Amino acid sequence: MNDAFVYDAVRTPFGRYGGALAGIRPDDLAAHVVRTLVDRAPGLAGEGAGEHVDEVVFGNANGAGEENRNVARMATLLAGLSPSVPGTTVNRLCGSSLDAAMIASRQIATGDADVVVVGGVESMSRAPWVLPKTEKPYPAGDLGLASTTLGWRLVNPAMPSQWTVSLGEATELLRERHGISRERQDEFAARSHRLADEAWSNGFYDDLVVPVDGVDLTRDESIRPETTVERLAGLRTSFRTDNGTVTAGNASPLSDGASAVLLGSERAADEVGLAPLARIAGRGTSALDPRYFGYAPVEAATVALARAGITWGDVGAAELNEAFAAQSLACLDAWPIDDKIVNQHGGAIALGHPLGASGGRVLGTLARSLQRSGERWGVACICIGVGQGLAVVLENVGR
Repeated sequence: MNDAFVYDAVRTPFGRYGGALAGIRPDDLAAHVVRTLVDRAPGLAGEGAGEHVDEVVFGNANGAGEENRNVARMATLLAGLSPSVPGTTVNRLCGSSLDAAMIASRQIATGDADVVVVGGVESMSRAPWVLPKTEKPYPAGDLGLASTTLGWRLVNPAMPSQWTVSLGEATELLRERHGISRERQDEFAARSHRLADEAWSNGFYDDLVVPVDGVDLTRDESIRPETTVERLAGLRTSFRTDNGTVTAGNASPLSDGASAVLLGSERAADEVGLAPLARIAGRGTSALDPRYFGYAPVEAATVALARAGITWGDVGAAELNEAFAAQSLACLDAWPIDDKIVNQHGGAIALGHPLGASGGRVLGTLARSLQRSGERWGVACICIGVGQGLAVVLENVGR
């Protein structure tokens, strides 16, 4: 079996819902990061760009609109790569692009591929409304549009109702089960904004984030450096009026953006013209009751660490996608880990959470974080609506 390595990673700045990136199609966002990633690899750039790429695997949680179902193939063609480069799109909701990386790493491990571009994209601003088809022509009653931006739509009536609660209500159930206070959630959210602002100010994201042509956006649009616990405490709860704790301030925002990661085998180094950053050492997947989806990364990380042959005591950096502060805290409370090594450069509460792109963001950020710190081991984790979790362990090969 071959080892799979991370060679490079890029992403767009993440835009707010209806914000700076709302005018850009998702397939164009995806094409932008694919082309940028290829152009940054000396062995792949230039005439016949990408002809040495064996596959493009992209994550996307929608697919109902301008993604045109298979956004990986669309992005590859729009990016100007050779038409001979195949592309496939993965949908595991919030975990789609991390799943794409896991799938590609297995292709490399089995020798089916040497160079794979992975990533993900989401334009939550441009997600369409959908109208269900009628069972018979000319119905007399009204038909309602369903938003494809986030969460359940066109729910199967056979699905148990307790499983189809909103993500926010599910998070309220999780924080009740684990006794997580509103104060802790707001403190965690304020930390996310503070660390994200510091990371941008000290140049951490300079090599990771590439601006989108024609858009005046140079950093993630949802970061609020002025955020304080006191300000967050004044926000209304979003999902419950009586005993709620989840607010717009301690949850990740609706976002637009794209991410891409270059994966390859060890022998691909000469082909792409880059030195590897990190080795994919372990992968983990888990599932549980959909109501407690935010807790799923706990088991996924446990599995990934075991497969890498290490423990939490070996981990020097962790990236956990912050869907909600409450679910992030529930995971951190379950792991024997120093919270200070988690999301050291801010998390999704501040940076944004464009569903299909977030897995690529956490993986790319982790690889660059290990490179900068010199730590050997890191883990990237993400929770997924309807009760799933994913995790990937990276080993820094440049230390």
